[in-house]
Amino acid sequence: MENQGRPVDVRRLRDHGIRNANTVWWDLSTPALYEHALGRHEGLMAHLGPLVVRTGQYTGRSPNDRYVVREPSSDQHVWWGKVNQPFTQERYDALRSRLTAYLQGKDLYVQDCYVGADPGYRLKLRVINELAWHNIFARNMFLKERDRAKLAGHVPEFTVIDAPGFTAHPEEDGTRSEAFIVLNFGRKEVIIGGTAYAGEMKKSVFTVMNYLLPPKGVLSMHCSANYGADRDDVAVFFGLSGTGKTTLSADPGRTLIGDDEHGWSDSGVFNFEGGCYAKVIRLSREGEPEIYATTRRFGTLLENVAIDSETRRIDLESDAFTENTRASYPVTYIPNADRAGIAGHPKTIIMLTADAFGVLPPISALDAHQAMYHFLSGYTARVAGTERGVKEPQATFSTCFGAPFMALKPTVYAKLLGEKIARHKTRAWLVNTGWNGGAYGVGSRIKLAYTRAMVRAALDGSLAATPMRRDPVFGVMVPETCPDVPSEVLNPRGMWPDPEAYDRQAAVLAGMFNENFRQFAEGASPEVRAAGPCAG
Repeated sequence: MENQGRPVDVRRLRDHGIRNANTVWWDLSTPALYEHALGRHEGLMAHLGPLVVRTGQYTGRSPNDRYVVREPSSDQHVWWGKVNQPFTQERYDALRSRLTAYLQGKDLYVQDCYVGADPGYRLKLRVINELAWHNIFARNMFLKERDRAKLAGHVPEFTVIDAPGFTAHPEEDGTRSEAFIVLNFGRKEVIIGGTAYAGEMKKSVFTVMNYLLPPKGVLSMHCSANYGADRDDVAVFFGLSGTGKTTLSADPGRTLIGDDEHGWSDSGVFNFEGGCYAKVIRLSREGEPEIYATTRRFGTLLENVAIDSETRRIDLESDAFTENTRASYPVTYIPNADRAGIAGHPKTIIMLTADAFGVLPPISALDAHQAMYHFLSGYTARVAGTERGVKEPQATFSTCFGAPFMALKPTVYAKLLGEKIARHKTRAWLVNTGWNGGAYGVGSRIKLAYTRAMVRAALDGSLAATPMRRDPVFGVMVPETCPDVPSEVLNPRGMWPDPEAYDRQAAVLAGMFNENFRQFAEGASPEVRAAGPCAG
């Protein structure tokens, strides 16, 4: 086994059951990995330097192909069900054995890195890839160790083995398809095959953190985060992909902590990652200048973005391959990003939802019990392309605004959130980045400029001081005015051509909220149960 890059002991891969690999490239730099990716025809270099790659038939996460090994150390803790589908240890061992046999004779790429900016809760990670560009993704998204001496002594606490070219046999392996993402908390390992969508690595590791941190009193959050004039003016933005976490947190007037995954400890908020993974479909220089600029930089990976093979210029308007076009880049590519990735306790929580029914107010204030209710509910719309088979936004409830990544029961995270809101007197808002004036297909998407103005007013405290009215259906408090936002936009019923049609649609959504919350009612306080909408 020949090793290139950082000198290592070849036994380090043998410890993972990987033997007889061809050449192992360990902790290569981004330029070196570019050379390998281009030399192996894994992608094209675009104008100004980004690397454009394709992920094949899997252009988004495949949640139905994700499993968790049912083993003694985690069996009593995992939230078993549709999200965390059980997989037997015997089948895991057999699948893994075939995977490691497949890797024999292959060139492999390894990155030793970290998850978690706070040293007190940092997880040592090892990522082993079949593809050079996947190794760039790992290098972008996870935290790099710059100290070569520490790298030499790096002992991973969790390992990801990622081989898109290896496919499962459903009849033999017990999988749904040829693709698989299997987490084994006992073995401290994730194995991925059959899919080249790089986001599976990132979200698998996020699930690991969601399993490990809450027992330590740390709330793991699917959110972006930033701060204002100082590190104590922190805001977190909960929301699923496509609701605006990345866009709204990349505010030139505030400092970015991170765009997707964070922990909230007794010391404050810290980023899990070292990079950002932003949707770039129809991204514009005017609307999102900071993110747009990253699509013109060396080191950025562009997944499934259209490119002219002659001029090598990209077309961010095109959805020829998917709506879920993505850019992976180091967080430092955002000019106002905080390199440490650590700040104080949140003063403001923004819960983002893309309401496909078009009935929720564009922004509303939540009291503590309503914040708990909406956190457990996690209402939004799945955005086209983010998951396989989703062609247009569909109403869904994703508890904790991240159900696909929650390893423990939702009440574990909700209890931590409630305790931290009470302790730090955090103010919460529900922001609808979806539709207004009608449901999807009839109404229009709320303008980003309006959403930015409402969020700014919420963060600087001015919105809380304006007169408010209680929404008769959803019970939330809706501001009557907001700077730079037409007053009529704040009243969703008035935006509908037919107010009675609005009433019918609002009643439908209220009923969905109540029906969904029944699964949490037994473990929720009377105040939280009463914080939902009125279905009548």
